[in-house]
Amino acid sequence: MAVNLFSHVALLRKQLAVAAHLLDKAEAASGDALDWRLVDDMHPLRFQLMVVCNFSTQWLARAADAPVPADVPQTLDVPGFRAALADAGAFLDTLTPDQFTGRDDVPHTQRLGETMQPTMPLGDWVLKFAVPNVFFHLSMVYAILRARGVPLGKLDFFGGGL
Repeated sequence: MAVNLFSHVALLRKQLAVAAHLLDKAEAASGDALDWRLVDDMHPLRFQLMVVCNFSTQWLARAADAPVPADVPQTLDVPGFRAALADAGAFLDTLTPDQFTGRDDVPHTQRLGETMQPTMPLGDWVLKFAVPNVFFHLSMVYAILRARGVPLGKLDFFGGGL
C-alpha cells in the first residue's frame, strides 16, 4: 500500500471510531466521566475528546484545501461528543485523494498560542503535528479511563477490533 497525505484520512477516521468506543465505555462507567482527569493539573476527558475531533478534521481540511470545520467545544455532554465524533467522521468521508494531490509541500503558517507562528509544509503539519497530537490525546482518554478503573484492554484502543 502506498502511503500519501490522503492515507491519513483513513488513519484519523479510525481514531475517531476509537474515541467513540472509549466514550461509550466512559458513559457506561459513570455519568460524570467527562470531567475526570489523569492528574489534577491536566485537562479533563472532555478536552482530550475535543482535541481528537478538532485535529482530525481541521488539519486534514487544511491539507486538502477544504473549508476548515468549526471548533468542537469542550463544553459538550456525552451525546454532544458522540454527535461531534460522528460528524467528524462524516466530514473525513467527504475528502477525496484528488484534494491532497500536490499538497504535501505547500507551505502553511499557523498561529499556535500567543507566541508561535511556524511555517511548515502541509505534509509535515499532518505527519509531525496533527497525527501525534491525535494519538497523544486519544492515549490520554484511554489513560484517564484506566486510572478510574474502567475495564479496558489494549483491544479497546483499536476500537474493539482491527
